[in-house]
Amino acid sequence: MRGEGGQSASAAMAVPHRGLTTATVICACVMQGLDTTIVNVCLPNIQGSMSASQDQISWILTSYIVSSAIMMPLTGWLAGQIGVKYIFLASVIGFTITSALCGAATSLNQLVIYRVMQGICSAGLVPLGQATLFTIYPRERHGSAMAIFSTGAMMGPIIGPTLGGWLTDNFGWRWCFYINLPVGALCALGIFLLLRPARPGRRDQFDLFGFAMLTLAVGSMQLMLDRGQLKDWFHSTEIWIEGTVAALCFYLLLVHTMTAGERSFLNRELMKSPNFVAGSLLMFGVGMILSGTLALMPSMMQVLMNYPVFDAGWMMAPRGFGTMVAMFIVARLINRVDQRLFILVGFLLTAASLWQMTGFSLQMDSGPILFAGFAQGFGLGCTFVPLNLLALSGLPGHILTQGTAIRALMRMLGGSIGIAVLETQLTQNTQIVHSRLVEGLRPDNPLAQAPFLMPPFSLTTPEGIAALNHEVTRQAAMIGYIDDFALMLIVILASLPLLLLVRVPRREPAAAPAE
Repeated sequence: MRGEGGQSASAAMAVPHRGLTTATVICACVMQGLDTTIVNVCLPNIQGSMSASQDQISWILTSYIVSSAIMMPLTGWLAGQIGVKYIFLASVIGFTITSALCGAATSLNQLVIYRVMQGICSAGLVPLGQATLFTIYPRERHGSAMAIFSTGAMMGPIIGPTLGGWLTDNFGWRWCFYINLPVGALCALGIFLLLRPARPGRRDQFDLFGFAMLTLAVGSMQLMLDRGQLKDWFHSTEIWIEGTVAALCFYLLLVHTMTAGERSFLNRELMKSPNFVAGSLLMFGVGMILSGTLALMPSMMQVLMNYPVFDAGWMMAPRGFGTMVAMFIVARLINRVDQRLFILVGFLLTAASLWQMTGFSLQMDSGPILFAGFAQGFGLGCTFVPLNLLALSGLPGHILTQGTAIRALMRMLGGSIGIAVLETQLTQNTQIVHSRLVEGLRPDNPLAQAPFLMPPFSLTTPEGIAALNHEVTRQAAMIGYIDDFALMLIVILASLPLLLLVRVPRREPAAAPAE
């Protein structure tokens, strides 16, 4: 892909219908970004339709993220062997078909399998879209092309929750997947008619063993995290098997990386860059916070606070607007201010928003949710561009593409692992707090009698006991959500010392005279 993006300016200028091609690429990437956020809002509806538990419903999110993350490094290699146009076209067609399958699923198992297939097809949409824009624009306009691409890519997270809420409220949750069908068909037609097939790049040998070990390790670990709560963790033989396979495959991947040389799936030179290692770990934390809050907030608003699904959707929109505003400001100041300062400010703002979220209650209005969402989106938006620049700044050109893929992998793994851990903690803490709260609800407790215990609550009638249990469950779940927010706060603060490992490239001051 890199070779195709480096063509001459004259060749790029000769591309016909550049505007239509750009619009086609942006629509494909918006479709992919939309699907990562639109489903979060309709999860409670899917949970009721599929009769799934709280921890099981998270499989719909994690299966998509993990499969997309694993396939992303493979997409670049396939494009080099076959060509960007054909892999891009196959990705869009596959994504559209699997979206239809997701909408037609009749069971949780079917939906998870189709989401895995959808994640596999989505892996190439963003990197191949970027490669296409680099191909059709001359080198001097690459910056403008990436600015257009970034703005379009941000539209998905902004409109996704609101659109998902409206579709679910008026047509049902299945239309959150069916909405991709007309867009995907138009994108596939545009790619087929507008993109020119380019000659494949250098046919490099693919490290099948390294890719297989990474796939088995990540897949086994995710299965262990997703099914651990259901199987009582290491009291289950299945969890022991999955944990053993994950550990063994990670070990074999490490040994293979250290001994296979440059042909290894993970190049050893990546580990020699402190900026890359620290930046990848920081991006892992960003992925956990970003995906974790997007998974938790809609269900909290709908299930505990009785917000309609549409209201829960539009209340997530300020997060996307905050990210867009932050990225606009950072883009203007990135060459004038120490990039580490943006990361520090972004992490501190995110930590402050999470600290505010630990004070959420069932009696609050929408104000704290909107403010926390905007502040968190702004904070995370401050970190994306500088993290990418600093982490990739010192890498040699021949491993830059692989470094980009690994960083995307780390962000998506952070999201999938974060969702699994947070959903598990939510389930466990809700049960623990519920058992503690009901300890005081006894007939011999004066506070559990009238006038302190008002109707419809009662310890003497079935209806009163049911109402009381429902309220205790709500309060316990709210504490469980607060505990999740506190865990994310600890993660973001624990990540801050990694900034001490990051160094600003020495060559950056040399750009000052050029301005």
